[in-house]
Amino acid sequence: MNGEARLLAPLVPSRGYFPDFLTPAEGLLGMDEALAALRETPAARLHAELARLAPVGRPLPAWIRAMADGETRSLGRLAGILQRYHDAAVAPYWHRVQSRIEADRAARGRALLDGGADRLLASLPPMMRWRAPVLEAEYPVDRDLYLGGRGLLLLPSYFCRRTPVTFYNPDLTPVLVYPVEHPAPRLTPPVPAARSLGRLVGQTRSAILQGIGVGCTTSELARRVDVSLASASQHATVLRDAGLLSTLRQGNAVLHTLTPLGAALLRGGAQLDGTTAS
Repeated sequence: MNGEARLLAPLVPSRGYFPDFLTPAEGLLGMDEALAALRETPAARLHAELARLAPVGRPLPAWIRAMADGETRSLGRLAGILQRYHDAAVAPYWHRVQSRIEADRAARGRALLDGGADRLLASLPPMMRWRAPVLEAEYPVDRDLYLGGRGLLLLPSYFCRRTPVTFYNPDLTPVLVYPVEHPAPRLTPPVPAARSLGRLVGQTRSAILQGIGVGCTTSELARRVDVSLASASQHATVLRDAGLLSTLRQGNAVLHTLTPLGAALLRGGAQLDGTTAS
């Protein structure tokens, strides 16, 4: 896989421009749909976007030049490399990626419900600043993106770091990909999984899992489960150490959401009880 991964380097440099066709809108539906859309990229678009990529004084690899000239076999080769890279480097850790994305979505959705679009835009990470009617963002280059009455699609990304990114082509659907918040490095070793799961037995933690719903703060969780604030915080810590919930800080509060593993455990418990989880 290492050799194939190196083939991607000219297409996705560590800094600067990379082609828009590598991130098709169909990616929201899943990897299979994204790769199918990539294979259908029109030859004219491939040529135009890859032409911007050519470094000064250094030609692109032959297979990328062939792809720019409309050779479908090279495009199929790219799709295969991306699939294998995803299977090796992303899929095994997808539950971790998805839990951080879902935690961010819950935080943004809560801001939208609490205060509308203004509160949502003001809640974005600190490298973006909402000064109505302009959303300012720290960006690698000086650039203005005008919506012209179009909506803005906000996409939290586990792999985006430091600055948000958007399409190079201003005529494409306006999209702003921004970094999710990553938890600070732990000062103490993580609790071993076997020990964490052993500590989960009990009605209170089961009620905590059910009480989280689509996301809630520690104070709300304490009220829903009818326990003290300190108890709710302690139980949430145990569940987080076991990988069953994620915690995202929002100002002076924290927002808890279920991870895919926590949701699956909750669904399994409901089935064993003869009930249906929503």
